[in-house]
Amino acid sequence: MSFVVRLAREKDAPALLDLARQFSLLNLPADKRSIAEKIDKSLKSERGQLPKERCEYLFVVEDSDSHLLAGSSQLKAKNGSPQIPNYSFRVIKKELFSKSLGVGFIHQILRLKADEDGPTEVGGLVVDRAYRSRPEKVGKLVSLARFNYIASFRDRFEKQLLAQMAPPLTDEGRSEFWEALGRRFTGMPYKEADRLSQADKEFIRSLFPQEDIYLCLLDPRARLVMGRVEPQTQPALHLLESIGFQYLNEVDPFDGGPQMGVATEECTLVASSLRCQYTKDLSADFSGSAIVSIVDEAGYRATSTAYKVLDNQVVLPDHAVKSLKIEANMNVMVTPIEKG
Repeated sequence: MSFVVRLAREKDAPALLDLARQFSLLNLPADKRSIAEKIDKSLKSERGQLPKERCEYLFVVEDSDSHLLAGSSQLKAKNGSPQIPNYSFRVIKKELFSKSLGVGFIHQILRLKADEDGPTEVGGLVVDRAYRSRPEKVGKLVSLARFNYIASFRDRFEKQLLAQMAPPLTDEGRSEFWEALGRRFTGMPYKEADRLSQADKEFIRSLFPQEDIYLCLLDPRARLVMGRVEPQTQPALHLLESIGFQYLNEVDPFDGGPQMGVATEECTLVASSLRCQYTKDLSADFSGSAIVSIVDEAGYRATSTAYKVLDNQVVLPDHAVKSLKIEANMNVMVTPIEKG
């Protein structure tokens, strides 16, 4: 059994809708029209028909045997422009001291930040329940393939990478951070405000406080979840940390989820990627594993496989060659993920 990552096509709409219905996500809504629009934008981005600040890429991972979609992930080429800034709260420490009392305090404060020259954002990772906890690790494949794609098309993406992590929510889907802060300045429920912000962020600039907010004044429940991730997101967080992402001391202004980042060239997966020529060598002794991809008339395709690099040539097992439809002397992008 093998799995192949590729960019979404119109034919994937029904399967993506079924996948979206397993979750409640703004970046993969369970709505036919929204999914069709996301696929269309991804196709136009792939073809170079949109400016970078509007480009978004929707990846799917397909079971090569059953042709079922096992999951998806996304890339936003640029999150933050003068027209649509990317907002966050910077978390800053501030020291206050009284000489007369001989008492001092170190406070955490929140300061609204508007990024008009934003980074590339990785996100939207979802895996069908039927494929979770399986040995093939399709979630890891469709997640890491995004970095292989960035390495393959370096000029399409920014110098910085960003990942916004999902924080803990209540069983009813409520954000304690939003209830303690955002709702008081907008009057809107969390989900409504988050949904609106996908298309229009003017209300953030107009209604959110521009002054520093002392964290000690917020409800203790809000302070408890700020900068944390929900249990289901922990594996994704650890994966990002293993390839160079670090906490930016910034949180999402809606739910307080932590924002992780890394310079693109310092992301280990991008930095270690190699463009090689495929060659057949029956005597090769494979070592380690990698995300290997090709780009041809049919588009981008990637899979996880054992490999061996020799003098800028790569040798691959027959199943990987067959899955990706690689021909002799074809150029491929190799992103090592495990050493032998």
